[in-house]
Amino acid sequence: LITSDRTAYLNKVDDEDTFKILIATDIHLGYLEKDPVRGNDTFVTFNEILEQAQKNEVDFVLLGGDLFHDNKPSRKTIHSCLESLRKYCMGDRPIHFEILSDQAVNFQYSKFPWVNYQDGNLNISIPIFSIHGNHDDPTGADALCALDILSCAGLVNHFGRSTSVEKIDISPILLRKGRTKIALYGLGKSIPDERLYRMFVNKQVTMLRPKEDEDSWFNLFVIHQNRYQY
Repeated sequence: LITSDRTAYLNKVDDEDTFKILIATDIHLGYLEKDPVRGNDTFVTFNEILEQAQKNEVDFVLLGGDLFHDNKPSRKTIHSCLESLRKYCMGDRPIHFEILSDQAVNFQYSKFPWVNYQDGNLNISIPIFSIHGNHDDPTGADALCALDILSCAGLVNHFGRSTSVEKIDISPILLRKGRTKIALYGLGKSIPDERLYRMFVNKQVTMLRPKEDEDSWFNLFVIHQNRYQY
């Protein structure tokens, strides 16, 4: 019993300082949705991902882009996505990490520039942070994408947007759980691969560091680009 109690205590202490993150990417919701055999594959996959997130009580889900296959997903695809997010990501389970950075900067392109689980009108049990990919990138005069719809609905935290093609300053989302701190950087796919490569080479992409205790942060960078020849 002593060993068992000690193990339980150590696990509890460990949980207080350990981020549990489920990472997924390129789900491509809606791919072959009209195919009589494979039409529901992407929707089933997304449900399985969120089910695992709920079952394992992760702190948050991190998506690496191309949640949708088409830039203008069908009503069926949007409806299925919203259904899954509402089923698995809403609830009363408490969130055990906090955001220390300026959310007005992190989510500056949102009409609601704060993380969804801090919205008093929403009950979020599993936050989702996502960048966009090349299949679901912002387009048009308003530079909107399908993720912006999910963000406006309060179901996804869309980050990593950049409108500049001359110089990019990436400001991280600063997360803290217990004694563990993560600086989460993101860059969605809005710039052609060749141009972004040159920007990195010419030092036109800057990763902004936390002002305090910058060496105490674990840095995580989420980027969606093709595996180009460079």
